[in-house]
This record gives sequence, C-alpha cells and structure tokens, in this order.
Amino acid sequence: MRYRVLMLFFSGLLAAFSSLAAPGQQSFSDWQVTCNNQNFCVARNTGEHQGLVLTLARSAGARTDATLRIDLGGLETPSASVPPIAPRLLLDDKPLVLDVAHWNLSPWHLVTDNGPAINDFLQTIQNAQAITLEDGEGTISLVGLKAALLFIDAQQKRGGSETAWINKGGSPPLSVPPAPPLKEVALVNPTPTPLTREELNDLLDYGSWRMNNTQCSLDPARREVRVTALTDDKALLMIGCEAGAYNTVDLAWLVSRKKPYASRVVKLQLPFTPGSGNEEMELMNAGFDAKTRELTTLAKGRGLTDCGIQTRWRFNGQRFRLVRYAEEPSCDNWHGPDAWPTLWITR
Repeated sequence: MRYRVLMLFFSGLLAAFSSLAAPGQQSFSDWQVTCNNQNFCVARNTGEHQGLVLTLARSAGARTDATLRIDLGGLETPSASVPPIAPRLLLDDKPLVLDVAHWNLSPWHLVTDNGPAINDFLQTIQNAQAITLEDGEGTISLVGLKAALLFIDAQQKRGGSETAWINKGGSPPLSVPPAPPLKEVALVNPTPTPLTREELNDLLDYGSWRMNNTQCSLDPARREVRVTALTDDKALLMIGCEAGAYNTVDLAWLVSRKKPYASRVVKLQLPFTPGSGNEEMELMNAGFDAKTRELTTLAKGRGLTDCGIQTRWRFNGQRFRLVRYAEEPSCDNWHGPDAWPTLWITR
C-alpha cells in the first residue's frame, strides 16, 4: 500500500513538471518556429521573401485555435499601385485558389482562423516548393515547412492526435495537454513616492561617483547617469558603459534612497536557457518604463532594428524578474521589436 502511495505521489510530481513548457526557437531551412512558455507557437518563412510572408500561429491544448495569414509588406508599406495579392498567388507556378468564404481578404493581407480551411491549405502546400506572385516580387519558400509543422506538433504534444498537422492519429483532442498556467510577477509599490529635488541631486552625485570609479570604454562625454524612484526606499541607478555601432551596454544598481547609500548591482537572470546558452543578460539599451514600472532592454541585431532581443523586467521587492522576452534572429526586414515572436510571457 505504501509503495502504491509513493508511486502515485511521484507520478503526480512528474505530471506537474511535464506541464511546465520550455520555450523553443528553431530554424528549418527557410522556416523559423518560436514556441513560448505557454506552448503558443508561431512559424513563418524567412530569408529572401521580398516582403511576402506566410505566418502560422497556434495555441496549445485540445481546441484547434490557429491563425494563418499571408502578408505583403514588412518594415515598408507597399506602394498604392501594387495590385491585390489574392488573385496573383501561384503554387509552384500554378494558380493557388483560396476558398474566399473562409478568408478575410484585403489587398495585401489574407487571414483565416477557420480550422478546416487551415488544414486543407497546409495539406495542399506542404509538399510544394514555393508560393509566388504572378507579375510581381515576393516568394514564400516552403522548404522546411513540414519540419516546422512537426516541431509545433511535438512542442504541443499532438503526435498521434486528431489535431496534429503531421502524422495524425486516432487520439481524441482532449489527449493534448493544455497550456501551462501563466506565471505571475507581482508589481511591488506601483506608485512610489517621487524623488525630491534633494534626493535626486544627491543620487545623481552618487551616480557620477559610481561612473568615475567604474571601468567603461564609453566616452565620458556620452556617459549618462539616470535615476528613477523604484520603491519608497529604493532607487534605480543606470549609466552607459560600453557602446557599439547601435547598442549601448548599461550598468545598473539598486540604491537606497537615503544616506549612507547602500547599493547592489542589478543582474538579469533568465528563467530559461535561450539559444545563445547564456542565461544572464546584459542591460543593452536599457530603459525604465514609468507607466508599466518595468525595466526594458533592447539588443539590436543591426541598425534597422528588424532583429534582436527585447525584454521587460518587473521588480518584485528584491530583484527584477522577467515578464516578457521576445527574440527575432532573422534579419530580413520583416518587423520591428513590438512584433518579434515571444518566448516568455507572464501575468
């Protein structure tokens, strides 16, 4: 009896741990897939698409919530003279006809969230090579699409299920595990007492002392001391330290608001292992959002800001905890930081 109880206990533990989703981001030839900590997955074609992109998004769980869209654009809006794309779609140089009853069509954006329509569309295109536009630029390479769909099925544990996109089986939809519960990072002291003029001046002096006693390569004329009230008894102090072509690495401290000052270096620790393998993040182009009370970072992959890493962190009274992590590794002129795929979200 005792053995049976222990087995049930450990089975429960295993079930609890298995419900925790590890974010994942991988590329398969010309396709990129990102799944976040709720097993919400987004896939799109990358590379030399010339602004024609197919994006596929799917939630975890038994419901078949999915969205498929084809867009022409990117960081630059098409010229008004560009004709609608729906009548010009070609699949391996043959007309690709959409069931307009299940699609929302506008000149450069085609969207459907109809499950059967998405399944039929994917079945039609998954073994082809490319979707192109007749009399126009734009290429959706389909090389890697099938592997991307398999990755999503595996991440969401749909293998052998009726809901799988590849290798369907007879298991009912309820055999697919639901999305893990969303973690919460409580906001501490959301409306701290503003810094008095005296507090601000004293903290700026302290920050200047910190800056002058810290080894940094950034030209002293470009170093900026920034101070903000974090809680009623703590302030956030940041200074620029290193710089590249379009990124600045900042240093930050948690500082008591009253003298004698006690300070502690701010370290940003990810709750998962990213593709780089480094769980500790630099404060790249750091800022503080006074409205959300969150510390922000933005590591630009290049000057266009079409790729890189964007994060948001919330102070829980002791340290900053991650509330959002978005990463776009493909520098292909498609979208800016606010639209990058997310690997981590919280409440």
